[in-house]
This record gives sequence, C-alpha cells and structure tokens, in this order.
Amino acid sequence: MELRINQKTYQVDADDDTPLLWVIRDDLGMTGTKYGCGLAQCGACSVLVNGNIVRSCVTPVSGVIGLEVTTIEAIETDELGKRVVDAWIEHQVAQCGYCQSGQVMAATALLKHNPKPTDAQISAAMINLCRCGTYNSIRAAVHELAGMTAQKEGV
Repeated sequence: MELRINQKTYQVDADDDTPLLWVIRDDLGMTGTKYGCGLAQCGACSVLVNGNIVRSCVTPVSGVIGLEVTTIEAIETDELGKRVVDAWIEHQVAQCGYCQSGQVMAATALLKHNPKPTDAQISAAMINLCRCGTYNSIRAAVHELAGMTAQKEGV
C-alpha cells in the first residue's frame, strides 16, 4: 500500500489492520513517535493526519491511505510546528522527553484549529499524559503561542 508521510510517498507491505505506529517506527524507521500504552490513552504515539491529532497505536494503516500523515520528524517543516518546538525549548517543557513528541503534535493540532484557545480549551486538547508533570510548562508554552499570558485563569 502507498502512504503519504511527512510529504513523502512510501510503499509499505503491511496488513490493513496493522497499527500506523508500527509502520512508522518499524517499517519506516521514524522513531520519534513513541509507543506508550497501546490503548490510545497516553498520547505518546500522537501524529497528525490531515492536520488532526490521531493516536497512531490504534489507527489502522489502511485508515490513512490517501491522507497526509505528519510525524514529529517533520513538524519543524511546518511554521507553526517549528514555533511549538521553539516554545517547548524556551519554557523547558521536556524533562524525560518521552511524551513530548505527542505533546508537540497535540499543541500544533490545537493551535492550527484554534489559534486563540482559552485555558479550558487548552486543558481539553492537551490530554496526553506526562509522568514528569510538566503540565504548567506546557500550558505556558501554548498560552505564549496563542499570544496570551500564562496568568489567565489561574495558571
């Protein structure tokens, strides 16, 4: 089957129900997208599909045929994605870093669809789990990107 990932076309030999995550990591060698829980709960596997956040651990590869998949490896080729990465560095979001590719993808998707999210909308969109607890730094980075102050709504 033919997949479009990071603006390149790939021919892959996989069963239709193979999770996209395994094709990205094992077949294509893009290891920035992480395996976390395998149940679409933690968000470490998050990628963008046509600009929308998707949990690749439960998305069958057949479900993205003809769609544009973006992984963390290419996020900086997108102007907003690069700004998100820069804000993550500026706000020192990453600690262990394991969840951060999924967090960056979630923030990018949020800001693409809603450039001025409220604090409640940020909380609703940024549901990826972070064991290091960098949620305040994540929120501050997203607020900055949205042109808001991190002081809004008690942050």
